[in-house]
Amino acid sequence: MKNQSTGFLAISIVSSLILSSCGGIGKMAKNAETVKYEVTPSPLIVRGDSIELNINGSFPGKYFYKKASVDLTPTLMYGGNSTPFRVESFQGEDAVGNATVIPYDAGKSFTYTDKIAYTPAMEKSELMLKTLAKKGKKEKEFEAYKLADGVITTPYLMMSDDKVIASKDNFQRVTQHTQYAVMNYLVNSSAVRESEFKKDDLKAMKAFIKDNGKKENISIKGLNVEAYASPEGEISKNENLAQERAESAAKFVSNEMKKNKMDAPEGFANLVPKGEDWMGFKEKMMQSSVADKELILRILEMYTDLNKREEEIRNLAATYIELKDKILPELRRSQMTLNYEIVGKTDEVLKMMSKTNPDSLNAEELLFASTLTTDLNEKLAIYKNSARMFPQDERGSNNVGYIYMLQNKLSEAEAEFQKSNGIKNNPQASNNLGVVARLKGDRTKAMQMYKSATGAGAEVSYNMGIVNIQNGDYSSAINNMVSMKSFNLALAKVLNGDAESASKTLAESAEKDSAKGNYLKAIIAARMNDASTVTTSLQAAYAADPSLREKAAKDLEFRSFQEAIK
Repeated sequence: MKNQSTGFLAISIVSSLILSSCGGIGKMAKNAETVKYEVTPSPLIVRGDSIELNINGSFPGKYFYKKASVDLTPTLMYGGNSTPFRVESFQGEDAVGNATVIPYDAGKSFTYTDKIAYTPAMEKSELMLKTLAKKGKKEKEFEAYKLADGVITTPYLMMSDDKVIASKDNFQRVTQHTQYAVMNYLVNSSAVRESEFKKDDLKAMKAFIKDNGKKENISIKGLNVEAYASPEGEISKNENLAQERAESAAKFVSNEMKKNKMDAPEGFANLVPKGEDWMGFKEKMMQSSVADKELILRILEMYTDLNKREEEIRNLAATYIELKDKILPELRRSQMTLNYEIVGKTDEVLKMMSKTNPDSLNAEELLFASTLTTDLNEKLAIYKNSARMFPQDERGSNNVGYIYMLQNKLSEAEAEFQKSNGIKNNPQASNNLGVVARLKGDRTKAMQMYKSATGAGAEVSYNMGIVNIQNGDYSSAINNMVSMKSFNLALAKVLNGDAESASKTLAESAEKDSAKGNYLKAIIAARMNDASTVTTSLQAAYAADPSLREKAAKDLEFRSFQEAIK
């Protein structure tokens, strides 16, 4: 018995020592609920394909055993799987190691930040805290502690409504044109000389009136005549002479029109007599090799009085004779500008010719013809003809790619956009290549292409906004999308914390009555604590897309509205 008692006592002493050695971390496990954890956001939220976790924690005084150390591992649990966040380690005042020291008496607060990559399986999940306490060689795993509900996945509601851009035509149905000719005169005369009609520009003016005056698609609108006298003789006489020359030029045009049975109504001719042409004289002198050229130019600068100018120039007798032969005759003139319009082909003709005889159309007519049909195959045929007929025009290839995108032919579209940029680097094709890159998962390249597409239109900024949403940069998305009242702009505002503005934007969008539109409306209502609108909006969403009922049942946006999601 003595031996038995001694043995029992020895066992008791050993057991007591073991319990004593584990007592520190055991007590910590028992009082684990006194450690405070504040998780933000709660529930967790996907942002830029990652789940961000922020914890503000606090160990109370008299809790952290001096020789103990603790590893905290926030862990996302989902469907039998788990993904840990970063391990954070702490230790008591007398523990060995390099972890954050927690004073025994005072305790200590701490902050923790980390993120993990999101996968769709994490949509229904819980954030648990795993704790492993150590003292020497002893370890104790605390009971897992729930920190927060799982993950809000609202950013993944984003619609892939990337904007591809077709190159525009420069077609003008009515175009403005002019026919120009100059009529020269002898000194002090306004008579039209027969020799003038041998000049090419006057022959062309007469031929134009004869050949085009009666064409249905050409309309002569008016005549502008600027008439001049050379700077010699009396100023008042020259002013009258300029008027008479303008009248003679207008009469010439009027007579030609009458010969071809065309009317020149009152006000048809606008006469602008300019008087002495000192400006023209100066320009001719600067271009000439006349003797005393520099001296004459100085005279023009020195004297503003026109009579004095002429007097000084006449004093250069030999030079003045050269001026009378080489310079002055060209200044005695009427400059005639006949204004006319050409009216292009009608829509019906363009539409027919784009199908039956596209090669007879010019580039602008052909591209414009594509706007006259809504049939994608007809548009594609027109754009292919444009690319074939005008191989140095980058618009044809870009627009072929544009149609391929609308037909969900991504690879074919990409090849056409690259071809277009190969012909000439252009913002439309660059934007469209950005869309291709984003759809293929390369957001970095997409943003690079968008930045090189400046000037292509508001579509480029909108496409940037889509990338911004995927990257979790919601304020930039709003700035880029602001010109288009869309589902995605409303979504960006929700994600940026502005539910009220999001509601107004969604109400103005084309998607407001769609299944996703009503679903987003329900989320907005939930964030504004509007239970009635949550219910009605979800019911409308289910009616349009029954699969959304299952999604809503898992969606933590509706965690406080369980009755509404049924």
